[in-house]
Amino acid sequence: MKYNYIGKSGLRVTPICLGTMTFGSTTDKKEAFEIMDKAYDRGINFYDTAELYPVPPKASYEGTTEKIVGEWLKTKPRESVIIASKISGAASGWFVPPTRHGLTAIDSFHIKRAIEGSLKRLDTDYIDLYQMHWPDTVVPIEESMRAFDDLVKEGKVRYLGTSNDTAYGLTKANEISKYEKLARFESIQNNFSLNNPRFLDELANVCRRENISLLPYSPIGGGVLSGKYNGGLYPEDSRFGIYMANKNPRVQAMANRFVNEKTLETTKKYMDLAKEYGISPVTLAVAYSKHFDFVASTIIGARKLSQLDESLAALNFEIDNELMSKIEEVQKEILYPMG
Repeated sequence: MKYNYIGKSGLRVTPICLGTMTFGSTTDKKEAFEIMDKAYDRGINFYDTAELYPVPPKASYEGTTEKIVGEWLKTKPRESVIIASKISGAASGWFVPPTRHGLTAIDSFHIKRAIEGSLKRLDTDYIDLYQMHWPDTVVPIEESMRAFDDLVKEGKVRYLGTSNDTAYGLTKANEISKYEKLARFESIQNNFSLNNPRFLDELANVCRRENISLLPYSPIGGGVLSGKYNGGLYPEDSRFGIYMANKNPRVQAMANRFVNEKTLETTKKYMDLAKEYGISPVTLAVAYSKHFDFVASTIIGARKLSQLDESLAALNFEIDNELMSKIEEVQKEILYPMG
């Protein structure tokens, strides 16, 4: 198994990370354990969760995912597993997180409350990578970085990361850390896939120049790149089928962001490419997202045990120059509406 370092940290992780955001909602504890066990047996050492999970966010079961991961973690040697978690940001453009009654922020008070809750639910005394789930547009980043640094000094967190961030946000946070001699963000967890390659602009440049690692999420575009939405309908038990059945128009808007005419047209072209190379569209999509030099580990997800194999197959598939040229030709044809 190949391992990559996250940024300038001492964390050596497998090229694929198992995401857990459905554990406790559409994936029950028994199947979640089976999924994590299979990934572990295949050599995966990196697991990503968050205080907000499972999704779609709901106050009645928030934190359930961390509890499930924590119970599973007790069945493995702790230092054989790299655990990442996240603190929820303040209200965002498309929803108000139920965390701490909808009043959470990336300030000193909430950062300390969040880490206490996550450590308790995960039943561990430290988290390997602690991430800001999305930026806070009100609280000064100086306060946030000082509070995060305190967690590192206290030994509750080994390293820090951000998520859903911009080139400006990542750079400003780390410049403040540099001049105030605080722990910096070693990673950024953003959406990056065949259907959303926008990270290849300035964010990729920042990562390369500053030795910061991308941890891509949604490498198969929320399931879209599997081709299951190309039949013209939302499969009843699919992620976005569930979102579209939700009464909240903001949740439905999230589904439309991933499933639309442009992404389905692109997906059909990638399905044809995958067939040409004798692999599944899922394997192609995951292989693409882990292909780049600034990527440390690609975060896959599985609601069912049966969905895991096609993603893990990307461990043994590399995209060559010829295939990348064909992918880039597709990406020239279609503009991407996803953020």
